Amino acid sequence: MSYSVGQVARFAGVTVRTLHHYDEIGLLRPSGRSHSGHRRYDDGDLDRLQQILFYRELGFPLDEVAALLDDPDADPQEHLRRQHELLSARITQLQEMAAAVEKAMEARKMGINLTPEEKFEVFGDFDPDDYAQETEERWGGTEAYKESQRRSAAYTKEDWQRIQREADEITRRFVALMEAGEEPASKAAMDVAEEHRQWITRNHYTCTFEIHTCLAEMYVTDERFTRNIDQAKPGLAAYQREAILANAVRHL
Repeated sequence: MSYSVGQVARFAGVTVRTLHHYDEIGLLRPSGRSHSGHRRYDDGDLDRLQQILFYRELGFPLDEVAALLDDPDADPQEHLRRQHELLSARITQLQEMAAAVEKAMEARKMGINLTPEEKFEVFGDFDPDDYAQETEERWGGTEAYKESQRRSAAYTKEDWQRIQREADEITRRFVALMEAGEEPASKAAMDVAEEHRQWITRNHYTCTFEIHTCLAEMYVTDERFTRNIDQAKPGLAAYQREAILANAVRHL
């Protein structure tokens, strides 16, 4: 069975001009001609065209494609193996590029518009980008999340530094209470817990007592939070949880 140049062009997604060019340079000569002299391609020609297009997609110039395909010692199976390896490498590269773009998009969504140096200066070893996708998956549809996105998108490096200083001061006060032997349900500890809730409301979103207690549970059930909080003092995450729960009970 044979095919016209127009049919082959449609099959392969190339132009008739391209096929004419391949014929003229000897890269893909049609196996036959019609009675009127028009090009006719058979299945073997289509196989060769497929190989040509694979190599072209991988960036090989036409002269190298011709040399590869016209090698008398070349095995068709070897062509397919080589192309599979090259395509797999290209796929891996594109996946890595896509992951990098996704990370940049997530950082932009979180409003963390800082350079790596600035981010380290503000947040230390804690990287907000690590939680960006999970945060959106958990709370992306909530008003609190949307409010946080709107507000944080406008923050500058100086704003983040101020917010972090305030957070560090709250942490310092919690640690001082622990070291002084204050129970987490004491008035002093509950007052610091309330200041923490108000700090969230001032800087991120309206933090209700219900939301605050949910955060407190995450401090002890998610080892990432626990590990980060306990850097200031071992056991601090659990202490904060108890103080936050007690504060919520006091107000409700």
